[in-house]
Formats: sequence, C-alpha cells, structure tokens
Amino acid sequence: MSHTITNPAELHDPVGFGYSHVVDAPSPDLVFIAGQYGSDPSGSVASADFADQVERSFANLGTALAAAGLGFQDVVRLGTYIVDHDHAKLDALLTVIARIWGDKPPAQTLIGVAALALPDMRFEVDAVAARP
Repeated sequence: MSHTITNPAELHDPVGFGYSHVVDAPSPDLVFIAGQYGSDPSGSVASADFADQVERSFANLGTALAAAGLGFQDVVRLGTYIVDHDHAKLDALLTVIARIWGDKPPAQTLIGVAALALPDMRFEVDAVAARP
C-alpha cells in the first residue's frame, strides 16, 4: 500500500463521519482529480436526486482514477461539497464512503456551499491520490 492511515487515540474516532485524521503518503507521485459531479457523458447533471448525484459523482471519480491507472484504494484525500448541507445529505454521502472504503476512509474535508458551478449540481467531490 502506498499510504498509511492513522487515527490517533487522543482524537475522536472519525470513521463514522466518513474520514480519517491522518493519511501519510510518502510517495511524491501524487495525482489530483478535479471536482466530479453527477454528470452524464454530455456534462449535464443526470439526476436532481441528491443521493443519485453522490453515487454518480463517485462513479465518475472512479472513472477518472482508472484513467490514471489508479483506484479508490489509492485516494489519500477527498474534498466534498454539498449544497444546503444537512444531516440527511451527510447520511447519503457516508453510505457511499463506507461502501467504497469501509473502516479506512481517506482524509476528507466536507464543505457546505450555497451553490456549485451548474444550477442543478447538489454535490461535488475532488480527490488526491498517491501512486503506489
């Protein structure tokens, strides 16, 4: 594995919140993935449903990672952006993160925002991955 995840005992357990406190990626070979949203191949938002947008955003992230010869296991940091953030939306996000990373999620910062680039966008995710 190209990185090590640490959640110090002196800090709260962040896994249930969908992130880890520290990801040590000793490799200088980093790959930055731009914000991915719930778009179809034409760039249009594929669904107005928030949970659908989260699912599709992470599917698109997986496609972008694969184009660089990487996978979800190589992600060391996520940036997530939620329009009109609330607990129900957080639950939808955590469901996807738990399915992909289980008890070893990457470091993550979630930012509640007023709007994203397109009027129908409700969620976006960007990532940094470390090449093994």
